[in-house]
Amino acid sequence: MYLNESLLSLVLTLHSLEMPETSIYPAFILGLLTYFFILLCNLTVIITICLNRNLHKPMYILLLNLPINDAMNATILFPHLLYSIWSQDRSVSYPACFVQGFFVHFNGGASYLILTAMAYDRYIAICYPLRYGALMTTNNLVKIITGMWVLDFALITVVFSILIPYRNCQTHMTDLVCYKTALMKLLCEGTEVNNIVGLSVIIFYHGLSLSVVTLTYIHILITCVTKKQSDAKIKALQTCGTHLVVFLLLEFNTLFPSIAHRLDVPAFMRRVVSISNFIFPPLVNPLVYGFKTREIRQKIFSCFKSKKISSF
Repeated sequence: MYLNESLLSLVLTLHSLEMPETSIYPAFILGLLTYFFILLCNLTVIITICLNRNLHKPMYILLLNLPINDAMNATILFPHLLYSIWSQDRSVSYPACFVQGFFVHFNGGASYLILTAMAYDRYIAICYPLRYGALMTTNNLVKIITGMWVLDFALITVVFSILIPYRNCQTHMTDLVCYKTALMKLLCEGTEVNNIVGLSVIIFYHGLSLSVVTLTYIHILITCVTKKQSDAKIKALQTCGTHLVVFLLLEFNTLFPSIAHRLDVPAFMRRVVSISNFIFPPLVNPLVYGFKTREIRQKIFSCFKSKKISSF
């Protein structure tokens, strides 16, 4: 049965938080503190890279995209989630849900492309250090950054534009967040087309990132073994280890919700992982990539020291 309401006036109901009244205020405060801490960590890395000319290098310029993306990703979820916790109102207009879903997938896809570009940058730096300056020029860097954002925007636009022609037969969402798969389950028809296109885009993102990361890791490890310099080996292992932690975390948090909707996975587990995708990567990435990177850590500490000295 088709809904008579237009998509612009349609109001959806997200899945209940199933939260007792005694947990509302603690959950709200915890969520608010988590959101502020995520913004603090990511903005610290962003400001540090932007204000220090010594960090205006390809490696750090590519890294700059990650905290920007993570801060956007957290902002997509937390304001509406905090409002829902406070008001216990899980209703959302279809346009707002559609926009949230678009940016959820846009930021998820951007994370893959950013980490792929960073893997390529480290591959050139470690395997071809003498050609690094010629390959990673400012012009090429702009092309890489512009290309990955434009490609990501185009793919996600295609994925979500396919939802528009079809009518909705339901208003109750099966998830806590407006994922495309949850929006797809509201359709009266056209789920097959949306499913095929969605899976194709998922395969593209994961296939591209996995192939590039795997190939670059193989070449980096070969270089690590064949080169006799111990400092080169340590640098390579540190780069691989850091990148691997962030990449595997992203793989699990983004792939699991997409596959879980298509398999018989318990709903509670699917919802927990879907929310963790907005919490753990934005928290872990600035700590792993930002504060554990020696140059960035030194700039942050020196900035705090200078402010502390000037205050006396």
